[in-house]
Amino acid sequence: MKISKKVEEALNGQINAELLSAYIYLSMAAYFESENLSGFAGWMKRQAEEEVAHAMKLYNFIHEREGRVTLAAIDGPPTTWDSPRAAFEAAYKHEQHVTSLIHDLVALAIKENDYATKNMLDWFVNEQVEEEATSSAIVAKMKMAGSQASALLMLDSQLGQRGAGEE
Repeated sequence: MKISKKVEEALNGQINAELLSAYIYLSMAAYFESENLSGFAGWMKRQAEEEVAHAMKLYNFIHEREGRVTLAAIDGPPTTWDSPRAAFEAAYKHEQHVTSLIHDLVALAIKENDYATKNMLDWFVNEQVEEEATSSAIVAKMKMAGSQASALLMLDSQLGQRGAGEE
């Protein structure tokens, strides 16, 4: 069954949101590189790659449903933060925003009786639980670290161990 125009447009909007997420995380990676925090930078680069994969999942789904992907401009992301903790707090807040966007898509799919889209979006709902939990846990650890440089460097090293495709 072909995807409805309303759902197609909403999913295209989510592709934009996922690519904006990738852009934000890549900008955060650049910020961390400038602060000599290569572990945090590497973690954010992996996060950016994951967001692009999310966009491609939506892209492929639209095509499978005989829809058309239309890409829109992506807003420029912030480029500086007051501290590493502020950057991770911004990441957590951004993930909460993305969760609300996904929930809106689910509500639309249900309203449109589009069960294929709703089923596909269930994966994103579960993914967002994981995304929020991960970024929240990092913020909590950064709060515990406070202004202790050694604790911050230990966390930087720990997050730098994240491999491709890992949360």
